[in-house]
Amino acid sequence: MSGASPSGRPREPVSDEAPHILVVDDDRRLRDLLSRFLADNGYRVTAAANAGDADARLQHLTFDALVLDVMMPGENGFDFARRLRQSSGVPILMLTARSNANDRVTGLEIGADDYLPKPFEPRELLLRLGNILKRSPLGGAVAEAAARPDFVRFGAFIYWLDRGELRRGDETVRLTERERDILSLLASRQGEPVSREELGGGDEGGSANERTVDVQINRLRRKIERDPADPLLLQTVRSVGYRLVIDRA
Repeated sequence: MSGASPSGRPREPVSDEAPHILVVDDDRRLRDLLSRFLADNGYRVTAAANAGDADARLQHLTFDALVLDVMMPGENGFDFARRLRQSSGVPILMLTARSNANDRVTGLEIGADDYLPKPFEPRELLLRLGNILKRSPLGGAVAEAAARPDFVRFGAFIYWLDRGELRRGDETVRLTERERDILSLLASRQGEPVSREELGGGDEGGSANERTVDVQINRLRRKIERDPADPLLLQTVRSVGYRLVIDRA
């Protein structure tokens, strides 16, 4: 398996702070697809082929949630979840081809947090997983870690928020400390407008401070725009401030 994501781009490394998911499914193809999909969406993933394999993983690793198939040879998902609940409150999202109401009730009664029948939309899996992480005892911290981006893409650039590094391919683009502060704030807002006052750090100075921000923005544009006079990536939002147009693909 290559290191490429479904978009064809090289997969970026997942943060060590991202939620760690254990995928348990005896279907190797589905297990691999789920693992790649979750990794592409910012999760750390470990896979197991059956209950015994999952037990071995749980002995040595800590997980934020399990995605657990019901129909497995040997100990099935219901029995495994029931046994796991005797010692762990880790959130469980159960998957099964059996979609009748009795099976769903059984899964919830033994302590599963949610239940998703096969076949399912990958985006629905992602939403349900995110919801059970928010409801877990670690709730806010886990959800925040999942939502917080490590980097943003815009045009030909990647900006790494954790280390304030702007890259174009293999090239590192030099930034001043002030440019780095402004770009970090814009990137963290995920495309939402940021006021000149906030970009200026909320310092006193009124229009003088706003003009300083405008100067810094113009310098950034010269580094990232093909035509700084007609910016496509770092846009002016009239009567507000500026926004960074990030790539959400």
